[in-house]
This record gives sequence, structure tokens and C-alpha cells, in this order.
Amino acid sequence: MLLYNSLTRSKNPFATHTPGRVEMYTCGPTVYHFAHIGNLRSYIMEDVLEKYLRYAGYDVNRVMNITDVGHLASDADTGEDKMLKGAKRENKTVMDIARFYTDAFFSDCEKLRIKRPDVVEPATNRISDYIRIIQGLLDKGFAYPAGGNIYFDTSKLKQYYVFHDHDEEDLAVGVRDSVELDENKRNKADFVLWFTKSKFEDQALKWDSPWGVGYPGWHIECSAISLKYNGEYLDLHCGGIDNAFPHHTNEIAQSESYLGHPWCPHWFHVHHLNTNSGKMSKSKGEFLTVSLLEEKGYDPLAYRLFCLQSHYRKGLVFSWENLDNAAAAYQKLIARVAALQDEGELDSTAAGALRARFREAMDNDLNTSMGVTALYDVLKADTNGRTKLALLAEFDAVLSLDLLEKAAAARQAAPQSAGADPEIDALVAARTAAKQAKNWAEADRIRDELKARGIELTDTKEGTTWRRV
Repeated sequence: MLLYNSLTRSKNPFATHTPGRVEMYTCGPTVYHFAHIGNLRSYIMEDVLEKYLRYAGYDVNRVMNITDVGHLASDADTGEDKMLKGAKRENKTVMDIARFYTDAFFSDCEKLRIKRPDVVEPATNRISDYIRIIQGLLDKGFAYPAGGNIYFDTSKLKQYYVFHDHDEEDLAVGVRDSVELDENKRNKADFVLWFTKSKFEDQALKWDSPWGVGYPGWHIECSAISLKYNGEYLDLHCGGIDNAFPHHTNEIAQSESYLGHPWCPHWFHVHHLNTNSGKMSKSKGEFLTVSLLEEKGYDPLAYRLFCLQSHYRKGLVFSWENLDNAAAAYQKLIARVAALQDEGELDSTAAGALRARFREAMDNDLNTSMGVTALYDVLKADTNGRTKLALLAEFDAVLSLDLLEKAAAARQAAPQSAGADPEIDALVAARTAAKQAKNWAEADRIRDELKARGIELTDTKEGTTWRRV
């Protein structure tokens, strides 16, 4: 399997520390508001990657954090804590906000068929681990106290900007636009490991530490949670491309300085979902959620298909027209699957060739667009229905479009004509004969019997059709 590595800026053969096992970490949400569909694109693609690794035979341990403290309005550790901002907005406690939006996030994931990671850990659960790691960085000379806070000293590293080709001077200006200058920093790129009460008096969540009552910086949580549940050697770290700098850069700096050895060799970054005006973001008010898509009549899995039709390393442009096209394609795909009959013997020769096309697509840097094409190749193949259904189920275990389930529901909901079920057809015919003989009591009795068996009748000029409900 070739997978693009943001660290080497090239497609590399994917390998792991322990043969057959993948230690995988994915950055989770900051749970101060609903996730918008741009956020969820990253989780969809990470979900496909995890499922394909399992399909390919790996034992995967996927860990994800929930940020419920420490993520400030600027990624450069300035401004208001996002969780506190959410609590003020809704006049609730920070933990009430965290619980509500964590539940909302996983509800969206369920609708999009995103598998829950093996380990999900809120940042507030691991305070003692952060303190231990920060103390270790202080002891090794990679951190320093200033102004009541503890900072990581980036000047002690041989290389800090690991994901970029840019000049250090260009990046050191401030991580993000409009970042206020922190006079406590020795170097512009230094970042906070621990905040104390001296800086944010109104911070809702605080803990005792050797450096005063305070709370952790955002970046330390992912290092600590990964070390706790993935071990000292991580195989694969995932997240949105906007996390590459500074968040993932800082994770590498603090993790490798603390451990004393290389930490994670492979980094998987998903690019932005854009609108015609640029990157979708909450701050711009472009707040499209899964619930809003549902309110407008879209199946969330139509959005999943929309994401799968583009490569994860390319920006994807959202428009209602583009989503309409994906929704129409999804319904047509379900209809074609629903038309298949489970008949014949499994054709191993045809199955092998079709499976090879799917694996070739997915092995080539998770090319989900060609993976979806492989579904259509199955439908067009010159083989029997049983073979096609088996392959569709196999591929959909990775793509997770619920094709067989939705097809079964479509078959059940579709009006049935004569020949679909001899027993039901006979009762429908008997009811028709009773009506013609003006035996309304018998016609009503048969109708009620069919209704009790989950059969809904529709009388038309051309005759009576039925469907299971």
C-alpha cells in the first residue's frame, strides 16, 4: 500500500513498527459547538483509511482525543479558551457544553457511518500525564517557566518546521494571522505547555501543578493521550491539513524531546472542504451541519459519497448543486443494487479480478474515487447476482455507504406487482374478486389480514399493487 506522507512529502510504502499491527492516532474535535461538514470530511476519510487497513489484514488500534480544555481561539495559544467561549454563549457550564457537543459529534458520526475509535479520551482525564511530561521536558532543558506559564523552547531543536518548505522567518511571524505577541516567549515559535492563573483569571477548569494552579496547553494533550494508549511508537497520525502547523509540528517537537527517539513516521492529512468563497469555517458563519443537510432532505450518506468522489489530498468545493449530483448518484446506485437477484454460485474467478481493481485503487494512496468506480465495475460485470452482492458487501465494509441495507429497504418499499409473492398475490386477487362481487365485508377482511402481515395495498385504474411496510 502506497500512502502519501506529509512528513516526507511523497508517497511511501506503508509500514509499521510491529508487523500486522497499526497504532493510529486521529485528532478529535474541540467540543464547544456542532461539527460542520468541513470538519467531518476529515473524519470520513480517516474512517475509510482505518477500515481499509482492517480490510487489508491489519490489527488497528485507533485512538482519538476529545478537546474539552486548553484550545484557545488562536492556535498560537492566545485569545479566549474555545470551551469557555461556548459556555458563555449558551449560559452553561464548560462540562455541560463538552458533554452535549461530544454526544452531538458522535451522533453525526453515526449518521455518516464513521466508526467510533477504539479509544476516545477527553483531555480533562489525563491532567497528571501532562504534568509528568512537562516536568520531563523541564528536566531535559526543552522547556522553561516565564510569566507564570511553562513554554517549550523550540531553539533547542535541530529542526522545528518539519512539514514545510518555507523559510523559518516566514513562519515565525505568528503561526496564524493577527496573533498577539507573547512577551514571555524566548523565541517567536515557542508554545505554551501549561498556563497558570496569572494569565487567564476567568478560566473555568483549573488544576494544581508544580507551577501553580492552571491548565494545559492544547498541544500537549494529543502527545500524552497517544503515549498512554498507543505506546512510545506511533505508526500513523491523522488530522486535517490545518492541524499540520502548528499543532502537529508541536506534537512532534514535545513528544520526541520527551521520549528521546523518533515518534511517528507517517502523517496523513486531509485537505479542506471549500465553498466558492474559500475554506468552510465556523468563524465565517458557513455553518453547514449534518442536521441541516437532513432538514433539507439529504441523506447524510449522500454527503459521504460526495466526499469519497474526491481525493483526500485535494480541496473539495461544496455547493448545493454538487451535493444534488451526489445525492442523485447515490439513489441511482442503490436502485441498481436493489435490482440484483441473489442467485447463482459464487464466481471466484470474476470476484478475484474485480477485487483486484478495488485493492489497486485503495492501495494507491487511498483513491476512494476509483474505489467507488470499482463498485460500478461490479454492477457492470458479466457475472451472476450472488457474486455481485458478495463483492458489494465486501467493498462497502470499507466505503460504508450502506448499499445492501438501503437496497433492501428500497425493495421492500417498492410497489409489487403479480409474481412477486404467490401467497400475497393470491390474497390480493381474492380481494379483487370480492370487490367485483360487491362482497365488501370479505374485501375488507382480506385487506385487514394483509395489513396485519405488514402489507400495504394501493388501488389504481390498472389494478392493485402492494408493498411491505
